[in-house]
Amino acid sequence: MEQEIKISIIMPVYKVERFLRRAIESVQAQTLRNFELLLVDDGSPDRSGTICDEYASRDSRIHVIHEKNKGAAMARNAAMDIATGEYICFMDADDWVEPTMLEDMVHLAKRDQASLVITGFYIDTWYSDSRYVTTDFICEDMVFHRREDFRRNAYRLFDKNMLYSPWNKLFSAQYLKERNLRFPDTFWDDFPFVLSVIRDIERVTVSSRQYYHFIRMREESETALWRPNMYEKREEEHQWMMELYSYWKIADEKSQEMIARRYIERFIGCLENLTNPKCTLSLKDKRQEVRRMLASPHVSWSLRLARPRSAMMRCMLVPVRMKNVSLILLEARIITFVKTRNSRLFAKLKAGR
Repeated sequence: MEQEIKISIIMPVYKVERFLRRAIESVQAQTLRNFELLLVDDGSPDRSGTICDEYASRDSRIHVIHEKNKGAAMARNAAMDIATGEYICFMDADDWVEPTMLEDMVHLAKRDQASLVITGFYIDTWYSDSRYVTTDFICEDMVFHRREDFRRNAYRLFDKNMLYSPWNKLFSAQYLKERNLRFPDTFWDDFPFVLSVIRDIERVTVSSRQYYHFIRMREESETALWRPNMYEKREEEHQWMMELYSYWKIADEKSQEMIARRYIERFIGCLENLTNPKCTLSLKDKRQEVRRMLASPHVSWSLRLARPRSAMMRCMLVPVRMKNVSLILLEARIITFVKTRNSRLFAKLKAGR
């Protein structure tokens, strides 16, 4: 089987010289040996491109594309255009994977004739140079042979965070090419790509096994960034979800509750974004922004339908239900304090929300 099956692993590379060797070597350590690793140097200003060339010179399965900086989405698309594998999977260049990932996923794809294989994963949140906390993301084994069955059960996969990122998945290259599916040139491009894949998907296999290690660095992912347009992006994502379920003609109570809970949980994140240490808005502007966000009809809709899974989240929604701007900002500051001072605790609380 190994000689017949070829996997294309696509990895955009930008400013990751600290992690890149580990990522590449975790692919080289795969028990399934017949793969091509497509490294796309996205105009990286550090030594990442040179490191890619070093590995390619020693391993004929590794191919490097050097481009001007266009972003991860365009880098992935460039690699998809030349990929020759029967299956495609995606990796970030600062992550790493378990050695049996490719072999196990291909086995499932062949066994079930699946166009998409989804697996569990880990998020490793580093809170110092030598210490990190691992959060497990697991969903029970499932096999879907009909798109109607997948659509009715998709809420369970969304709830387990299985349908947001491309890197815990194996894709049929034929399925992607026939539908000309590509990553959109937008901020947070992962989610709309996955939505485009599952929109008309029919045969899907889900495995409870975990293989992918997503690395989250505290200083880079949790405390350093204030996103001025975060609320607008979350509203756009919510519209994508609503449109998808409308297209599917799925409006059962469990699916609608998932969408509502997903929205309101991310709404809390948008509120906290206003108290990020790097937020440049004045207090007056922050209060005005909170009022603007509270005025969205999606807020009242979500509060009515959502059933928070934890006492913590139920408490966090109290100021939102009250529409008390002062309490909302106080709560947001508390979340920011935990996020910036104790990322280990924050990671645990976020996973258990």
